[in-house]
Amino acid sequence: RREEMVKLARKVAEEGRVSIRAIRRDENEAVKKVEKEGAITEDESHKTQEQIQKLTDRFIAEIDKHLKQKETEIQEV
Repeated sequence: RREEMVKLARKVAEEGRVSIRAIRRDENEAVKKVEKEGAITEDESHKTQEQIQKLTDRFIAEIDKHLKQKETEIQEV
Protein backbone atom coordinates (compact mmCIF):
# COMPACT_ATOMS: atom_id res chain seq x y z
CA ARG A 1 0.00 0.00 0.00
CA ARG A 2 2.87 2.36 0.80
CA GLU A 3 4.40 1.76 -2.62
CA GLU A 4 1.08 2.69 -4.24
CA MET A 5 1.03 5.93 -2.24
CA VAL A 6 4.60 6.71 -3.34
CA LYS A 7 3.61 6.11 -6.98
CA LEU A 8 0.65 8.43 -6.55
CA ALA A 9 2.87 11.11 -5.00
CA ARG A 10 5.30 10.81 -7.93
CA LYS A 11 2.43 11.13 -10.39
CA VAL A 12 1.14 14.28 -8.69
CA ALA A 13 4.67 15.73 -8.64
CA GLU A 14 5.10 15.05 -12.36
CA GLU A 15 1.78 16.74 -13.10
CA GLY A 16 3.06 19.76 -11.18
CA ARG A 17 6.28 19.82 -13.20
CA VAL A 18 4.34 19.58 -16.46
CA SER A 19 2.09 22.42 -15.36
CA ILE A 20 5.06 24.63 -14.50
CA ARG A 21 6.68 23.88 -17.86
CA ALA A 22 3.45 24.78 -19.66
CA ILE A 23 3.37 28.11 -17.86
CA ARG A 24 7.01 28.69 -18.84
CA ARG A 25 6.20 27.97 -22.48
CA ASP A 26 3.21 30.33 -22.46
CA GLU A 27 5.19 33.13 -20.85
CA ASN A 28 8.13 32.73 -23.22
CA GLU A 29 5.72 32.95 -26.14
CA ALA A 30 4.23 36.11 -24.67
CA VAL A 31 7.70 37.66 -24.29
CA LYS A 32 8.57 36.78 -27.89
CA LYS A 33 5.31 38.31 -29.08
CA VAL A 34 6.02 41.57 -27.23
CA GLU A 35 9.55 41.59 -28.69
CA LYS A 36 8.14 41.08 -32.20
CA GLU A 37 5.80 44.03 -31.67
CA GLY A 38 8.85 46.16 -30.86
CA ALA A 39 7.89 46.98 -27.28
CA ILE A 40 11.09 45.46 -25.89
CA THR A 41 14.56 44.81 -27.27
CA GLU A 42 16.06 41.44 -28.05
CA ASP A 43 18.36 41.74 -25.01
CA GLU A 44 15.43 42.46 -22.70
CA SER A 45 13.57 39.50 -24.18
CA HIS A 46 16.53 37.20 -23.62
CA LYS A 47 17.01 38.45 -20.06
CA THR A 48 13.32 37.96 -19.28
CA GLN A 49 13.38 34.43 -20.69
CA GLU A 50 16.42 33.64 -18.52
CA GLN A 51 14.53 34.90 -15.45
CA ILE A 52 11.54 32.75 -16.40
CA GLN A 53 13.86 29.73 -16.69
CA LYS A 54 15.40 30.44 -13.27
CA LEU A 55 11.93 30.59 -11.71
CA THR A 56 10.97 27.37 -13.48
CA ASP A 57 14.08 25.63 -12.17
CA ARG A 58 13.44 26.93 -8.66
CA PHE A 59 9.85 25.71 -8.53
CA ILE A 60 10.68 22.32 -10.05
CA ALA A 61 13.42 21.91 -7.44
CA GLU A 62 10.85 22.81 -4.78
CA ILE A 63 8.50 20.10 -6.08
CA ASP A 64 11.35 17.58 -6.07
CA LYS A 65 12.26 18.52 -2.49
CA HIS A 66 8.69 18.10 -1.30
CA LEU A 67 8.34 14.82 -3.18
CA LYS A 68 11.45 13.43 -1.52
CA GLN A 69 10.15 14.47 1.92
CA LYS A 70 6.75 12.91 1.22
CA GLU A 71 8.30 9.65 -0.02
CA THR A 72 10.37 9.43 3.16
CA GLU A 73 7.30 10.19 5.27
CA ILE A 74 5.21 7.53 3.50
CA GLN A 75 7.94 4.87 3.79
CA GLU A 76 8.35 5.35 7.55
CA VAL A 77 6.88 2.50 9.57
